[in-house]
Amino acid sequence: MKVLIIEDEPRAAHRLSKLIEHLAPDTGILATLESVRESVKFLSSHPDPDLIFSDIRLADGLSFEIYKQVKINCPIIFTTAYDHYAIEAFNTNGIDYLLKPIEEDRLKQALKKLKNLEKKPDLEKIMDLISKNSVTSKKYKTRFMVRVGEQIKAISSENIKVFYSFERATFILTKTNNNYIIDYSLDQLEEMLDPGVFFRVNRKHFVSLNACTQIYAWSNSRLKIEVDGLDDEVVVARERVNNFKEWLDG
Repeated sequence: MKVLIIEDEPRAAHRLSKLIEHLAPDTGILATLESVRESVKFLSSHPDPDLIFSDIRLADGLSFEIYKQVKINCPIIFTTAYDHYAIEAFNTNGIDYLLKPIEEDRLKQALKKLKNLEKKPDLEKIMDLISKNSVTSKKYKTRFMVRVGEQIKAISSENIKVFYSFERATFILTKTNNNYIIDYSLDQLEEMLDPGVFFRVNRKHFVSLNACTQIYAWSNSRLKIEVDGLDDEVVVARERVNNFKEWLDG
C-alpha cells in the first residue's frame, strides 16, 4: 500500500510514520508534505496513492482546499486536534477522523476500516464517531507541580499565561507574573495542553488566550505578542500566523 502523509508538524509526521510502519510493515510512504500548495502540486503530477493521511490545519490553510483543487479517488484519513471539521472531512473522501495525539489502537481501527471499506459511513455513523472520539472528552493536563524553595505547589493551567524555554529548561509564567521551572519539554507539552486554550506560536513559546491581549503586526508578515511580565520577545512564526488567527477567532 502506498501512503501519502500531509502534516505540517515534523514531530507529528514522524510519529505517524512510525506507527504506520509498525502496524502495516508492507506500507510505503510516498512523501510527507507540509502545505496546501505543496500537496496540490504533488497530487497534480503523481498518480493517486492508495491512502492519504491528512492533517486539517496546515501552515497555509485548511487541507480541504487541496481536494477542491485536485480530484482524487483514494480514501483519506484525517488527523487533527479539533473535532468540528468532522462532517466536512467525511464529505471529502474521508473514511475516518483521528484526533491528536493519535493512539495506536485508533490508527489500527482506521486501517482495519480501510480494508473492510465498501461505502462511506452514513450520517448516523459519522455522528456516533464524533460522539465517541470528541476532542471535548479528551483529558488535558490541568495543573503542574512546581518547587518553591523547599515546598511543592500546584499551579492550575488556567492561571498560566505562557510556557517558554530558556537555556534548555522549560518555565511557566503565571497570571501573577511568577516564573517557575517545570519538568516537561515544549514538545511534550504539545500533547498535554488543551489546543483550544494554548497555542505554540514558535519553537520557544506556548501562549494562552489570556496572554494574547496586545498583538502587533511585525516584520516579514509575522505578529508580535507583548506579554506583561515576560522579558522574551514573543513573535508568531510566519508559517503559523494563519492558524494563530483562526485559533484566536475561535
